[in-house]
Amino acid sequence: MARQIDYYFSLVSPWAYIGHDLFMSTVRKHGVSVNYKPVVLGELFAETGGLPLGKRHPVRQRYRMLELQRWREKRGLNFHLKPNNWPYNARIADGVVLAALANGLDPDAFMRLAYAASWEKQLNVGDAAVVTQLADEGGLPGAKLVEQSASDAIGKTYEKNREDAIAADVFGSPAYVLDGEVFWGQDRIELLADALASTRKAYRPDV
Repeated sequence: MARQIDYYFSLVSPWAYIGHDLFMSTVRKHGVSVNYKPVVLGELFAETGGLPLGKRHPVRQRYRMLELQRWREKRGLNFHLKPNNWPYNARIADGVVLAALANGLDPDAFMRLAYAASWEKQLNVGDAAVVTQLADEGGLPGAKLVEQSASDAIGKTYEKNREDAIAADVFGSPAYVLDGEVFWGQDRIELLADALASTRKAYRPDV
């Protein structure tokens, strides 16, 4: 049975965007399946002691800008550090990922387009019309999935992902959970790759 990684993220997260391509390349290389689990970041932060960006100390906000520039260069990306229309409410876009999964569809192409739309093209990915178009461009039935994204069933899955995240000791986006071991942040993808390549057992915090 193929190993699986639980991928906790929100499409509004810059770090999930920065790491997405490398993460997907890594899982393909190692033949690992991905369990996509979008989460509501504000609620996850509140429950685990994190703060939304606007409430962080100015020192932390300034350092974030340094890190964005460093990783933009490191990952070979070209994006705006302060894009228009960001932050946005990710409920529709994340919900489309969940709706795609519920219909047995691969959300990866849509996710790549949504990340780029926000950070590179400065589009409002919180807008239903924009999300519909991006889903269509990603080979998905955009109107259908946007409509489904607002359903109670999708809302319950969204909430269940938050509960699963807490239970798994996940507190931010992106987080990759392999065999119960959490790798938080796109800057841990290389460590995730090392774990996939090795035969070691998963590390545990309660050693």
